[in-house]
Amino acid sequence: MAGRIITVAQQKGGSGKTTLAVNLAVMLNRRGHTVALVDTDPQGSMGRWFIERIQARGEDETLDFSTSSAWGASYESEKLKKRFDFVIVDTPPKIDSDLRPALRVADLVLVPVATSHVDLWATEGVLDLARREKAQVLVVLNRVRPHTRLSVEVAEKAVELGATVADTQISNRVVYAETLGQGFGAAERARSGPASDELAALTDEVLSAMN
Repeated sequence: MAGRIITVAQQKGGSGKTTLAVNLAVMLNRRGHTVALVDTDPQGSMGRWFIERIQARGEDETLDFSTSSAWGASYESEKLKKRFDFVIVDTPPKIDSDLRPALRVADLVLVPVATSHVDLWATEGVLDLARREKAQVLVVLNRVRPHTRLSVEVAEKAVELGATVADTQISNRVVYAETLGQGFGAAERARSGPASDELAALTDEVLSAMN
């Protein structure tokens, strides 16, 4: 059975795309799935994370990494899904024709939205492009400060844009930034607790959305 492709996309920088992508990869891998990461962002944060991971843990054939141009994302992803259960594509913070191949090939597009109205406005372009490519989208509220009026407003406005919004919200926790720099997933450093719980819940939603 061919693997499935998850593209993480957002027009605005600083939305936490890479953090979300690598933590989802770690969670899927910990559940016994093989995962390939594809970085199409010239900034290369995902690649740096992977290098740190290899240095800390050694190579692991069940979790692999490659880079690609934005236009080559569809070819690279289709090739990798023959060998891996999941392919997770990290994209640059921009919305133009270069992003279309990564959206077109995706079984699910994850759109992280930090809880600000500016981030929400930036999301409209991603959602519009995803609709044109007939891609299934799941918006994830990221870097959330729980129980604030703003987070509730952003969630409501995202629904008004016609987006499916994940029930699980990823909070603004230090452990996500710390572990990203160390080449780990947050759940590997904090195996129990709120970060691990919310990542597990989000992984369940992602898997359910693709079934």
